[in-house]
Amino acid sequence: MLRPESSLPRTLIADDQPDVLEALQLLLKREGYQIETANSPKAVLERLHNREFDVLLMDLNYALDTTSGQEGLDLLARVQKLDRTLPVVVMTAWGSIKLAVEAMQRGAADFVEKPWDNSKLLATLRAQIESRNERRNGAAHESGEIAEASLTQRGLLPREMPLFPGYGISAAWRPAGAVSGDYLDVLRLDANHLALCVADVIGKGVPAALLMSNVQAAVHALAGEMLSTGDLCGRINRIVAGNMGSGSGKFITFFYGVLDSERRRLSYTNAGHCEPILVRSNGDCMRVNHGGVVLGVFPDWPYVEHHLNFELGDRLAIFSDGITEICNANDEEFGEDRLMELLRTNRTLDAEAMQKRVMAAIAEFSGGQFHDDASLIVTAVE
Repeated sequence: MLRPESSLPRTLIADDQPDVLEALQLLLKREGYQIETANSPKAVLERLHNREFDVLLMDLNYALDTTSGQEGLDLLARVQKLDRTLPVVVMTAWGSIKLAVEAMQRGAADFVEKPWDNSKLLATLRAQIESRNERRNGAAHESGEIAEASLTQRGLLPREMPLFPGYGISAAWRPAGAVSGDYLDVLRLDANHLALCVADVIGKGVPAALLMSNVQAAVHALAGEMLSTGDLCGRINRIVAGNMGSGSGKFITFFYGVLDSERRRLSYTNAGHCEPILVRSNGDCMRVNHGGVVLGVFPDWPYVEHHLNFELGDRLAIFSDGITEICNANDEEFGEDRLMELLRTNRTLDAEAMQKRVMAAIAEFSGGQFHDDASLIVTAVE
C-alpha cells in the first residue's frame, strides 16, 4: 500500500556535483523518500528556512574550498543554529576521518565516505530519521505533560485575596519556567486569623514543583487545626524529611505566619527562608530575622513561634530569593538593600500597588529575564 506523500521521510541532499545529486536522488526515491536538493551552502539555508526536513545529507566540500571541509563545517554550524534537532549526515570524498570526527564534534549525527555503500547509507539515514521521530514524540509528550502540570499548579494558587479586616493583602508569583519550585499561599483560617505562606525548594522544574505540591498539601491539611506556627513547621518538616529521604541533598526554605486581626499581631516561624522586611509608617525598616533551619534536613528539629506586633501604616513584604537575587545584564543582584529602599520609598502605597511596584522594579532591573522563581506577599496594616 502506498503511503501518503506527507508521511514519507523528507530529505535534503546538499552537494555541488550534479552527478552525485542525481545518483542520490535515484537511490532515495526508489526507497520512498521525498527529496529536495541544494548545490551550495546558501541554497541549503534557503531550503531549511522554507520547510522542515527529517534529515540532511550534506557534503563537507564545496567549490570554494574543495579539500579542507571548512566551508562544510561552517554550514553545519549555521544549520545547528536554525534547527539543533535536525539530524545531519555528512559526506566527504577525501576519506578524512579527522574531518569526519570534527564534524561529529560540531553536531553532525553521522558520516559516510564517498564513494558510498548504498545499503550502509540507507541504514544510516533510516536510523537517524527513527531517532528524530522518537525525540519528537518524546518531546511532544513531555511538553504536553509539563503544560498540564503548569495549568494544575497555577490552579492551586489563591485565585483572589480574602478580605481581612484591618489589612490589605496582595501577592505575586512569577515562575522562571513552565512550573515552579516556589509555593505561595494565603489561607483564611477563621474570621480573625489569616495564614501567609511562602516557600522555596532548592532546584527548579518538575522535581521542585512536585516537592512544592507535597508541602502545599501538608499546609492545607494542617492549617485548619490552628497549631502554633512552630508546631506546624515541625510536622511539615517531618513529612518533607520522610519523603525526600536522607542524603538527597534537597531542602526547602519555608515561612509561615498567622495574622491575628484583633491583636494586630503576626505569629510566625521562619525555616531558613529569606527574612521578611517590615517598613514602619515613619520609614524605619527592619528585617524580621528570627528563624530556624530549612525543612527536610533534620526531621526532629524544634521550630519556635515568634511574634511581631503591627502598627497602623506598617507594610510587610514576604518574598523568595528570586526577588532579591535577580540579576541585571552586568550580573549584579537586585539585593535586599535595594528592596528595602524601594519599600521605604513606596511605603504609603496600598498592598496591591506596592506589590506591583516591586515586581515592575525587578523586571526592569533584569530586563525581564527571570532565571529563578519569584514570589511576593505584601501586607498593609490599614
